[in-house]
Amino acid sequence: MGVIHGSMRHTVSGRKKKVTRRKTVSHKTGHITNVSRLAYRRSTPEYASVAETTGVAARVEAPRYTGTLVKGIGTMHKSNAIPIIDEEQMRDLARMRR
Repeated sequence: MGVIHGSMRHTVSGRKKKVTRRKTVSHKTGHITNVSRLAYRRSTPEYASVAETTGVAARVEAPRYTGTLVKGIGTMHKSNAIPIIDEEQMRDLARMRR
């Protein structure tokens, strides 16, 4: 048997394959029954979450610009924001056209 490349649930053209179930025959009654596979689950212990989460860490303040170099923010094209450093740069930006 060759190596299978790609998905086992989809055909080569990309269509989803129909899910087929295994059929088993009961030896006692002779009836055919469908058996779906159960999902495998490792036997790892489950730990409870911490009930109280207050006071875990201090809230961080939002960063703010506290310097004096940048006077404001200008927009050159659409939403391209640039810093305005002095009045000459502000006038140049106001004179620019498309």
